[in-house]
Amino acid sequence: MCGVWPGRATVVGVARSDLADTAAAVQAAGGGFVAHPADLGGGTQKDSAAAIAGILARTGKIDALINNAGIIRRAPARDFSEADWNAVLATNLSSPFFLMQAAGKWWMETGRAQAAADARLKLVNIASLLSFQGGITVPAYTASKHGIAGLTKALANEWARERINVNAIAPGYIATGKHPGPAGRSVRNRAIQDRIPEGRWGRPEDIADSVVFLASPQADYLNGTILNVDGGWLAR
Repeated sequence: MCGVWPGRATVVGVARSDLADTAAAVQAAGGGFVAHPADLGGGTQKDSAAAIAGILARTGKIDALINNAGIIRRAPARDFSEADWNAVLATNLSSPFFLMQAAGKWWMETGRAQAAADARLKLVNIASLLSFQGGITVPAYTASKHGIAGLTKALANEWARERINVNAIAPGYIATGKHPGPAGRSVRNRAIQDRIPEGRWGRPEDIADSVVFLASPQADYLNGTILNVDGGWLAR
């Protein structure tokens, strides 16, 4: 996400899929949108650096980087393939690190000097309940999300004095098109709701609002935090 804060942001969507629906939603809310096609599934330093350079060429600066791309592969640990392991770690852990590395390097070498004296770069990662729990038949996903939590803390330790905030959000169960929540026919979905202290699945807006908070000046003194947006699931 790039733009001037406070006020309406210009959102840069980085994806290998079509972003027309996202663009329409951002523009309907009064923001600007720039689509930047890229496939970061390889998890390489080169691709991530090129993506950040391309964004800067089009927008001039980055105020906040939101690492929300992720994939999951399911199989028993004894049968988990090397290809699935590498794909999940590349997308969920390597790409976020190299994107933050490139954005942080730009900020420390160029961006900070051009910004206002109190401006900060905000880096927000999407962690998971499986940053704290083990899950079942998702060893690579669990490893990657534990890694995101650790990486968030490690970079916060290094970069807090550079006026860079590195935080993460650990979403709980969120009702989306893929996971419809208790409205779905799954008995498990209803059982999940019964375990959530808030008594409901989360909404996408619950995560979006938390991202906006971490990207705002109100979160300037938060660094290395994993914010659980889970309706109390982990406290149960």
